[in-house]
Amino acid sequence: MAFTPFDLTGRVVLITGGNGGIGLGMAQGLADAGADISVWGTNADKNAAAVETLSRSGRNITSQVCDVADEAAVNAAFARTLDDHGRVDGCFANAGIGGRGTPFEAMTKEEWDHIIGVNQTGVFYTFRAAAAHMKDRARNGDAFGRLVGTASLAAVSGQPRGEHYAAAKGGLISMIKALAVEYARHGVTAHTILPGWTDTDMTQATFSNDRFVANVMQRIPVRRWGQPEDFAAIAIYIMSTASSYHTAETYLIDGGYANF
Repeated sequence: MAFTPFDLTGRVVLITGGNGGIGLGMAQGLADAGADISVWGTNADKNAAAVETLSRSGRNITSQVCDVADEAAVNAAFARTLDDHGRVDGCFANAGIGGRGTPFEAMTKEEWDHIIGVNQTGVFYTFRAAAAHMKDRARNGDAFGRLVGTASLAAVSGQPRGEHYAAAKGGLISMIKALAVEYARHGVTAHTILPGWTDTDMTQATFSNDRFVANVMQRIPVRRWGQPEDFAAIAIYIMSTASSYHTAETYLIDGGYANF
């Protein structure tokens, strides 16, 4: 008999930054497993392209243009997502931006606030809306929810000229562990995903640097960059009933980089 907990038919998953990179890779896996998807992103054209791609799965795919650093925009987008789908079972806070590589002593408050605003405060706004919805459903006898944040290796290792980014991603891990404890009684689990070096739009400039590639690739035991589809299976597992007793995890998916 087939193992059925990974069948996500009837589940609705919201993915911020789901129109490209790791977010789209997770969205594709979830849709293929039967979930309906709401893609959030700031670029309407990329959103539309993601919807077209994901719709080939036969699932109900929608999108919202939303800047997660804008509190009112998040609340409005979440309300529209509920209008479209009726519920949100999983919320993947994946939207993020990288820094400019500014030396710490030269970093401006504006640059610091911008990175923290999207990568940490934006997750707060998004999770707050999702957690309230999931808690209300649990009170009405429908206890199920998943809160998942995309962090970075920078959260647990040194990133020179990226202290703002590292602080945001490190804070994300701590916030999610706290959420896992607070919302467990409502059937909600919470996890963090830590990607290693992954081939996305955000890393294209870095990967075009021959010196960087020569120095870093030899430290990755599997000898390749991560691909967005490498994150599909973990997303499916988290959303499934198979993970119901598993919470507060930090999933390191980096091809062995951190251990070599």
